[in-house]
Amino acid sequence: MVNWKNFDELKSYGKLADTSRISLKKVLAGEKGAERVECMSVPMACGLSFNYAARPVDDAILKILSELAAEAELPEKFQELYNGAVINTGEKRLVLHHLTRGQLGSDVIADGVNKREFYETQQKKIAEFAEKVHAGEIVNEAGEKFTTVVQIGIGGSDLGPRAMYIALENWARKYGKLKMEAKFISNVDPDDASAVLASIDLPHSIFVLVSKSGTTLETLTNESFVKNALKEAGLDPSKHMAAVTSETSPLAKSSDYLAAFFMDDYIGGRYSSTSAVGGAVLSLAFGADVFAEFLSGAAEADKAAAEKDPMKNAAMLDALIGVYERNFLGMENTAVLPYSQALSRFPAHLQQLDMESNGKSVNRFGEPVNYVTGPVIFGEPGTNGQHSFYQLLHQGKTVIPLQFIGFRNSQIGNDLDIQGSTSQQKLCANVAAQIIAFACGKEDENRNKNFEGERPSSIIIGDDLNPASLGALLAHFENKVMFQGFIWNINSFDQEGVQLGKVLAKRVLAHETEGALSVYSRLLGI
Repeated sequence: MVNWKNFDELKSYGKLADTSRISLKKVLAGEKGAERVECMSVPMACGLSFNYAARPVDDAILKILSELAAEAELPEKFQELYNGAVINTGEKRLVLHHLTRGQLGSDVIADGVNKREFYETQQKKIAEFAEKVHAGEIVNEAGEKFTTVVQIGIGGSDLGPRAMYIALENWARKYGKLKMEAKFISNVDPDDASAVLASIDLPHSIFVLVSKSGTTLETLTNESFVKNALKEAGLDPSKHMAAVTSETSPLAKSSDYLAAFFMDDYIGGRYSSTSAVGGAVLSLAFGADVFAEFLSGAAEADKAAAEKDPMKNAAMLDALIGVYERNFLGMENTAVLPYSQALSRFPAHLQQLDMESNGKSVNRFGEPVNYVTGPVIFGEPGTNGQHSFYQLLHQGKTVIPLQFIGFRNSQIGNDLDIQGSTSQQKLCANVAAQIIAFACGKEDENRNKNFEGERPSSIIIGDDLNPASLGALLAHFENKVMFQGFIWNINSFDQEGVQLGKVLAKRVLAHETEGALSVYSRLLGI
């Protein structure tokens, strides 16, 4: 049995509080700086590597962080999680998203069901359905093939799958793997659904409704919006819709859908891209073989995260350094900066993943904690961000740790040499320059042109962004968030903060309001 203690009860907490802050300018200067960059890199899954040379740690701090990993029993807690312990204490549930992509430990039996077999069965059902759609065995009323898939969901039923689709769309075009174009409807704002419906060929579109409970207000509202559009076009909605839901939801056995694929309560929405939630839309868009490669990459990263030595475990090391920055250096935010346009929505997904998981002020037993927990996450792809918010990152009063992601090669592969270098080389030159500029700064007598430096960053580097490396990248951040939650002794797998607004919104719509809520409702025309 593992011990669940608050972070400030651990001996390593006091040791970290007594450490001296290092100077990035000094450790990255000259030949020693070059040696530091060469040696401070950890291999990850699928050819990725995690370089942390520009993070504010030295051997002494890393030694204490390794002690923290052991004292907080991070490997043992991960092992308990994937062997089926009730890690989600808030909802008294298992946490099984790792099981959707591979068996790390023993069989997990829940509700009398082997959960690995359950997830594999759903993946097989999705693969068979997608193959029939692609082969023209499942067609529209006119006997014509579907060409577009539209996912209807919100939160974890949208952000992750959308980010993964965008990340692989160009790759799939290049390699002839784009079976169907994918679109996404999430916001209950009718302008969202209207814009998507106006952009597609409605008779040749199939819709995937994603709602675990079958009662999500925004999702069911958008479903009704879509069904109305289909009916107005003279189409039968039941011939155009599939569902991803739980076996007990009202959608599970409804004749309104061509098929229903199941998820369960043991996978939170923000962790569901490797479940049926991501599997249906990604398999329809790219084929089940591509989705299988994506799962394989995530599984490889999960195996790497089970390594006990944090100096060989990129996800754990990333988590430990992040905790040091957050709790002892007072850094409240983290910017995720992918130098890949394909990852344009990846920061938005990580924003939900991290902030919905670790935005907690009580421990896993409901008791207040006396230390800060999850950071604020934001980001945009480079080089766009350089011409936007990097000004504050470089010269603002708030020091924000940066997590760069870069690839040596583009997805398209037919780059042009322009003014002596390719576009991809220019992109990579920018990220290399930014790491050093943030860390080392530049002295200038003109204070307006002076850069203090000492802005920490790390970078995940790979050769190519493909299904396997994308799966590994996703799992790295999922596991990083998990390890940080373990350190802070919080429950990273419920999200009660999402629920209060939903309850009040239902009261507003039922006109059961009073006081300030009633006035705000009236001001908004409700």
